[in-house]
Amino acid sequence: MLFWSLTFLALAMIAGVLGVAGIAGAGASAAKFMFLLFLVLFLASFLVGRRPLS
Repeated sequence: MLFWSLTFLALAMIAGVLGVAGIAGAGASAAKFMFLLFLVLFLASFLVGRRPLS
């Protein structure tokens, strides 16, 4: 998921340099959403994984 976030971020940066504002905005929004989802899932798995088994 982090890979997709970075991919959309790169797409947004390239589109921004080329002057395509619509694609740049959509790519930045997708990257932001994917990164936040990755962060929430990472924290959830970190907290659940820290519980002792016994």
